[in-house]
Amino acid sequence: MNNVSGSAEVNGVTPGGERILVFVPMYRCAPQIPRVIEQFARLPGLPADLAVLCIDNQSPDETLAAAEAALAASPVREKYLLRNDDNYGLGGSHKVAIDFAHQHGFEYLVVLHGDDQGSIADLQPHLAAGVHRTVDALLGARFMRGATLQGYSTLRTAANHVFNAIFSIIGGQWFSDLGSGLNLFRTSIFADGFHLKYADNLTFNYYLVFGLADHGHRFRFFPINWREDDQVSNARLFSQGIRMLKLLRQRLLSVARFHAAEHRDVPRASYPATLVRSWPAPVTQEQA
Repeated sequence: MNNVSGSAEVNGVTPGGERILVFVPMYRCAPQIPRVIEQFARLPGLPADLAVLCIDNQSPDETLAAAEAALAASPVREKYLLRNDDNYGLGGSHKVAIDFAHQHGFEYLVVLHGDDQGSIADLQPHLAAGVHRTVDALLGARFMRGATLQGYSTLRTAANHVFNAIFSIIGGQWFSDLGSGLNLFRTSIFADGFHLKYADNLTFNYYLVFGLADHGHRFRFFPINWREDDQVSNARLFSQGIRMLKLLRQRLLSVARFHAAEHRDVPRASYPATLVRSWPAPVTQEQA
């Protein structure tokens, strides 16, 4: 295993060109992660320059081993498996992935959650049409026309619609979803580090939608298919609601102070992670 924090090259790849990295955050999803990885085998017209990065956030179950086996069997040529050196939360894992994408020359970062609630196939038509080249972010939406929801309670659906409306009013732009498990970002928008002080927990995406809007980044929502069956939810409706209200109050009081403030419970100078395995294997000095 190798620590990848601050690394500048993997497998001898030279940064440049339109390269797409699909980041799969994982936490306690051993039963689901093989299904997520299998999605790429069914993806029509799999781009040759697409790579997959699975990041395990210190899962206490067999998620890491399940992901390694699934990646080894996947037809995707370029694959990476990382394990965070500490439990950074979902937002922290995003920061690890964003840094990895920067360091290794990926122009676009796709987020596909490892709990198999969303499908990469919903993004494929937009990639094929080149829509991603016209915006800074393509955001999957569970609550817009054309989307489908399975196994999602009426209460949670209603709560999401209410918060979507509140965030939209305060943000001055319509947000069809505050954070689904399928999104695409142009990596360069994170170069100034505007995201680094956002919370590392499950609320990271709520800060991020405000960040995209307030920093003038171009984004577009698209409908996705979403389901819940055997997933283990890490969200708690009441506690999430309280955090969202606190976040909204801060943003309403001052946009500038909101983005300058430290929102993390544990501020970190870096988010080191360990490279468990990569395909093809890293080139050693002896082989070079």
